[in-house]
Amino acid sequence: MEYCFGVDIGGTTVKIGLFRTDGELLDKWEIKTRTENKGEAILPDVAEALKKKMDEKGLAVSQISGIGIGIPAPVDEEGVVQNTANLGWGYKEVSREMKELTGMKVAAGNDANVAALGEMWLGAGKGNKNMIMVTLGTGVGGGVIVNGQPLTGAHGAGGEIGHLCVNYEETEKCGCGNQGCLEQYASATGIARLAKKRLAKDDAQSLLRSTEKIDAKAVFDALKEGDRLAEEIVEEFGSYLGYAMANLAAVTDPTVIVIGGGVSKAGDILLGYIEKYFAQKAFFANKETKFVLAELGNDAGICGAAKLIL
Repeated sequence: MEYCFGVDIGGTTVKIGLFRTDGELLDKWEIKTRTENKGEAILPDVAEALKKKMDEKGLAVSQISGIGIGIPAPVDEEGVVQNTANLGWGYKEVSREMKELTGMKVAAGNDANVAALGEMWLGAGKGNKNMIMVTLGTGVGGGVIVNGQPLTGAHGAGGEIGHLCVNYEETEKCGCGNQGCLEQYASATGIARLAKKRLAKDDAQSLLRSTEKIDAKAVFDALKEGDRLAEEIVEEFGSYLGYAMANLAAVTDPTVIVIGGGVSKAGDILLGYIEKYFAQKAFFANKETKFVLAELGNDAGICGAAKLIL
């Protein structure tokens, strides 16, 4: 029997999964991400954790097909990272170093692309070879899969959906330094921003006025209670995301668009608002594209990382 490891490196924890090559997840666990000293301990810690698991399960290196790694940064085809925002790494040859530490085959990719691959393999995108995954969290991440392969691009920055410009009139800056990025309207932070702007516009009644913390969850909770103002906010969110997806679909022609991340916990109610605006702008060949909610949650990263090596 052949096995492989999927490793999802995050800013606070590293999630690890041991898989059979047919996709069955046999075991999953986490270790702390030690980012001090420019993150020098991260890969040795992972190598140590894998070795321990192999000893525990009685597995030999010859039984392991390889290790797939997802990293929160652009990663090129060779598994090289130029810089990371929250791991402490500058230039790092991740695949080569990991191979030297373990003696196993290694493949590395950007975490959002890897999560998309996971959803395609074992989640909401199962059975599809062309899909877009949008992760609505603190920011907006994404992964584009074309013919079963993640679109990585020249610098490993393919699929940076959050930084499509969707509002040319915007004056406030996005975290990336540009203005009018999708992330400013469709992330959890972006929805809260839209809500605060709308509340400040006039004194229309809303449940949100008596909410302690204006966040994306509060907006969707109010929407579910039939709040008119919350509906306006979600319509605006839906228009930005729906139009952006219509533009992307014209480029990549997906059969399915998977919506994940914290905001997707609002459930199916979310999809209707995105679909409505997508349908208005979609190229005729893309009209049948389905929208679905992600299924793997926090396991998408380890599943996709394992698929990366297979």
